[in-house]
Amino acid sequence: MVTEVTPEFVITDELAREIDRVLDEHGHDATQIVGVLLDVQALIEQQYVPQPVAFYVAQKLPIKVSVIYDCLTFYSALSPTPRAKYPVQVCRSIACKVNGSDSLFETVKEILGVEPGQVTYDGRFTIEEVSCFGACDVAPAIRINGKVYGHLDTPDKIRAVLAEFM
Repeated sequence: MVTEVTPEFVITDELAREIDRVLDEHGHDATQIVGVLLDVQALIEQQYVPQPVAFYVAQKLPIKVSVIYDCLTFYSALSPTPRAKYPVQVCRSIACKVNGSDSLFETVKEILGVEPGQVTYDGRFTIEEVSCFGACDVAPAIRINGKVYGHLDTPDKIRAVLAEFM
């Protein structure tokens, strides 16, 4: 059995200042925890909230770290584990399927050459299946780093969106 060893995430002085800035922008208001975590996650290239960062935020607000992990595991836009630089989220709800998200999903997998949860060879993309991100009016759609791209009903439109990140 091979055990993968990953280095411990370290909060640099610069990252601590940036997190403190985010907390200031949100008025150190624990009721804004989802917004805080989205902004903090955006500071980290792999688009996730590492354990030391979760504990740092919990201490600074102050709230229980379990509240942070409840958010990280409930909301599809948040992640407690490293992801690619550009997580490509595809809605898999019934409403989006009716509007063509199955075709969109297959095209994204084909273009990127990975399955959901895998990361492209260059570390840029991962595909995530999510239940809904509220873009039914522009379905089929994807969300990349929080921005929704809609009306992706042809392979050329999908390629054009992904090309912006390549």
